[in-house]
Amino acid sequence: MTKVPPGVPPGVPRGMPQPIPAIHPLPEYLAVGETKARYEDMKTVLQVPWMGVVTMAYAHYPNFFDALWAGLRPVCGSAAYIEGARNLRARIEDGVAALAPPPLAGRLGQIGYAPRELSQIRAMVEVFSHGNFLYLTIAAMVTWLLHGGEMSDKREAPAFAGRHAPQADVPFVMMEAHHADPPTQALFEDIKATLGLPFVNTDYRALSRWPSYFAAAWGDLRSHPGAPAHEAIALGAHEGALALARTLPNPAGLTPDSLCKAAAKDAPLEEIQNVARLFLYLLPGLVTNVAFFRHQLEV
Repeated sequence: MTKVPPGVPPGVPRGMPQPIPAIHPLPEYLAVGETKARYEDMKTVLQVPWMGVVTMAYAHYPNFFDALWAGLRPVCGSAAYIEGARNLRARIEDGVAALAPPPLAGRLGQIGYAPRELSQIRAMVEVFSHGNFLYLTIAAMVTWLLHGGEMSDKREAPAFAGRHAPQADVPFVMMEAHHADPPTQALFEDIKATLGLPFVNTDYRALSRWPSYFAAAWGDLRSHPGAPAHEAIALGAHEGALALARTLPNPAGLTPDSLCKAAAKDAPLEEIQNVARLFLYLLPGLVTNVAFFRHQLEV
């Protein structure tokens, strides 16, 4: 197991693993039996309408995924987890506001978008704005544990009471590459090239169901990823998620040893460590980009 060297501040440095590991997400529509039941349970506990690519990639390793969710389920239902993710989101939203995303609603109205359509787009963006910080925190906990980091020794984890997720009845439809027309396919390729992504995130595929909206939204955002101000926000999300991961309660007593032993039953430990690091690198940029989309539509 990889241990944090003495004298090094606890954490996992931000960076894309090289080479980029292959990922094998198990889509929801292909999940059966216990895996399907676990997917539904995870969505229920997190109060989200979709399985993130990160957790679908974890599911490719069944022993690892089973041990992981058994250990994290009571954490993910806790008030500390929800409040921690909310606080992290607030900090990232404040940072993105300083980027001054250009207003988009007026431009969309000029080309024919009705208030109801704009409301639906805002609702979809809010679903991701909420849920992505929950997935980011999971990615931070997983990466921290797989690299030898210990979680808190706190065992009490009072549950969050009630609903924390946004109430949204927008149909959750994914625009797959084979559904898309050539301009949208080209947009997907541009997203992957610009962000260094081996895939197109769920968020972008869901928002591209409104192709003219998403082309404009991406056009405004495109020059920011990789720039110092954007990267500083993403680094803050990375460090904030790891800080939260180290302090959350651990009622199931999940340890680096137990998770690493489960992972090693499925594949070489280094392979799963690199998959975990990949998502811990990608998700801070994603939450920053979605916050940008949200700010675009505030007016």
